[in-house]
This record gives sequence, C-alpha cells and structure tokens, in this order.
Amino acid sequence: MSEHLELDKAAQELLFTEARTANSFSQEPVPDETLRAIWELAKWAPTAVNSNPLRVLYLRTEEAKARLVPHMDQGNQVKTSAAPVVAVLAADTEFHEHLPRLFPVIEGMREYFAGDEASRTHTADFNSALQAGYFLLAVRAAGLAAGPMAGFDRAGVDAEFFADGRHRSFLAVNIGKPGENPWFDRLPRLDYDEVVTLA
Repeated sequence: MSEHLELDKAAQELLFTEARTANSFSQEPVPDETLRAIWELAKWAPTAVNSNPLRVLYLRTEEAKARLVPHMDQGNQVKTSAAPVVAVLAADTEFHEHLPRLFPVIEGMREYFAGDEASRTHTADFNSALQAGYFLLAVRAAGLAAGPMAGFDRAGVDAEFFADGRHRSFLAVNIGKPGENPWFDRLPRLDYDEVVTLA
C-alpha cells in the first residue's frame, strides 16, 4: 500500500515501519544543533488555537541525568542513565500567555483561558501530548532512536526541575543512536479492519 503515499519508502521506514523504541544507546553524542533541528521540525504540529503548550527540557550532562534517574521507575533507570540525551516533556499550564502572538485571529483568547482553569488544563494536557507524538517523529527524522517513557514519578520530576509549578512533566524520552541489542522483538499492530470503520 506504500505506493499510495507521498513519502518514499526510505522515509516511511525511517519514521514508521522500521522505527523502533531503543532500550540501549551508544555513547555517540547528540549535538546541540541536532536537538535544535528536532524542535524546529516538531514545532509545526497542529494544536488547538495554535496553543503550543509543549515544553522540552533536554538533559545532556551526567549531572543533569543523575537528577532525573532516581525519579524513574526501576526498569527505566539503566537505559536513562546510558542515553546521550533525555528529553523531559512537559505541559505549560500558562500557555495562554503566548496566545496574543500565536493566535491573533481571535482577540481575548488569553483572557478566556485565564478565567477557565478546566479548559486551560484540558487544552494544555491534550495538545502537549499531541505535540509529543510529532516530537518523536522529529527525533526519528534526525536519524536517532527515541525511547519514550511514562514510568516515572511526575511529582518528583516536577519538584526537581519545574519547582515554580508552571510546567507539568508527562513523558521522558531517551534520545541517541541505538546501542548493543537495542530492540525487543517486533510486536504486532492492529489491522486496518480492526480499527477503521467507513460510514
């Protein structure tokens, strides 16, 4: 079915069909310029009212990663320590402060979200998660493996890195070139007829 797609086969494999979650990483460093390029690609993902609530904290040094590792679930600690870079993804609870610049087509959006905490929280959580999916694809587009993990103490991570309470972590992503025996066996996916209904 790949002939019905605009992406060539190599790009499909890089981003989707051959991409895997790495469980070990080489020690090849990830340049800061590559980390910037990942964001410059990922930022174009659509979000409600162009809210852009995702925030990314790149942990690149051993000292920085050592602050994170104790908050990771036990099964995630070794691979997190070994990854050249770990991105902590968080939702900005005050994303609405940027809306006059990001969504000027409708006036008063900053004030609307400022006065409706439930809508603000829902928009931040849903749209930062949406952006996270594009972030993972951008990591893959850079020729790197991504290891997304939700298994960590969010309150502990937030206290460690986001003490002012504005950002709420929800995902950690190990980033780098795959190391020795990095993959589990390929797991199945649901087929088209199991997922899609045509009306």
